[in-house]
Amino acid sequence: MSLQNKYSVLLPTYNERDNLPIIIRLLTKTFEENSIDYEIIIIDDASPDGTLDVAKQLQNIYGQDKIVLRPRAGKLGLGTAYIHGIKNATGNYVIIMDADMSHHPKDIPKFIKKQKDGNFDIVTGSRYIPGGGVYGWDLKRKLISRGANFIADFLLNPGVTDLTGSFRLYKTQVLQQIIDATISKGYVFQMEIMVRARQFNFTVAEVPITFVDRVFGESKLGAGEIVGYLKGLYALFTSV
Repeated sequence: MSLQNKYSVLLPTYNERDNLPIIIRLLTKTFEENSIDYEIIIIDDASPDGTLDVAKQLQNIYGQDKIVLRPRAGKLGLGTAYIHGIKNATGNYVIIMDADMSHHPKDIPKFIKKQKDGNFDIVTGSRYIPGGGVYGWDLKRKLISRGANFIADFLLNPGVTDLTGSFRLYKTQVLQQIIDATISKGYVFQMEIMVRARQFNFTVAEVPITFVDRVFGESKLGAGEIVGYLKGLYALFTSV
């Protein structure tokens, strides 16, 4: 008889003190209401706003077995945050999502059901399939996202509709294998993961998600990130 599946949520944070209590409450509620075994690994990159202090308070409330703190010494990038997080994951599945409330935990059971139904290696959330959507973005931001996905899809042909999204469920050993082969560190990291998944012939399914622009704090997507994305995309295109 197989043991119950356990899901490790990797939650990178930087200046998310206002969002963190809400996202943690929604996550714990979702898992407990659906009788899902879980842990939430908070990877804070030395946030100056006191995010880590809030995380410690949440750990006291929910328990050290459920809230695992793995802070780092500085802002080291999204890709390395996931690498750091997976080293500490004890679940046989890993869920990656944003801490800024743009991804709603209520979608997680949908990911889990989809994964079980087809025994998929990866289930990725898509804003661009029927049932999915984006709320709170102006036209410019929507065009940047659509354009980024279009260029990436044209160059890399990864076989998914939402390459730049970051709400995903993986079999832990699958994510580890992909991470070991991944070279990107910033926003391109999410994209490279899907390209590598195709390279390794891992099975991927999509579920519709609703992306909501952040409630508190400032978006971390600026001109520098867009330039970095395009550079990373080119590097990925020439290396794969």
